[in-house]
Amino acid sequence: MLYTVMKRVVAPTARLVYRPSVEGLENLPATGPVILAPNHLSFIDSVVIPMVVPRRVSFLAKAEYFDGKGVKGALSRYFFGSLGHVPVRRGAGRAARASLDTARAVLDAGGAFAIYPEGTRSLDGRLHRGRTGVARLALESGAPVVPVGLVGTDEVQPVDARLPRVRPVTIRFGEPLRFERYAGLQDSLPVLRAVTDEIVYRILELSGQEYVDRYQNTAAA
Repeated sequence: MLYTVMKRVVAPTARLVYRPSVEGLENLPATGPVILAPNHLSFIDSVVIPMVVPRRVSFLAKAEYFDGKGVKGALSRYFFGSLGHVPVRRGAGRAARASLDTARAVLDAGGAFAIYPEGTRSLDGRLHRGRTGVARLALESGAPVVPVGLVGTDEVQPVDARLPRVRPVTIRFGEPLRFERYAGLQDSLPVLRAVTDEIVYRILELSGQEYVDRYQNTAAA
């Protein structure tokens, strides 16, 4: 029900207020499994994308959003859970594997799943080296990857800001990337790195960010 309210009421209202510029939405398949791979500048990135995408999009979300106590914790679990978000614990191998398995289940059911290759928000506005989870998910599922470039969301809600501001936002969807040529090689680290780097390069073209060849510190974000 919350998802329906967001699509029919919240999303149109937000589009009227922020008037986001959307480019390349036709590159997103209308049906069937698809992985969205955006850069990550702000908390609201996970709200902006569903706001402009006609399909339901599930995201990985920090486990902390699901672990809260009391009324606030219950509301947080309901909000993120109703939107199809999947909890993931940073730095825990088995938990990360479980989250990818859940993402795979969404894709196997023909759904759309979004995953940030950087793993967490960029604290300096630059695009950081991608982690290979997105490549593993693409190779294991066979789903196409649509790179997404977000511009301006860090101005709407900077890292330390509690409330969003009205600022221009641009969302660019790139052409789908397919990796059938690597079928069966999802356990090859060089292949996973090559696929991840190709995805991140396409995001870079769309976002226009400066690239830095090192991981964003997940503990800091």
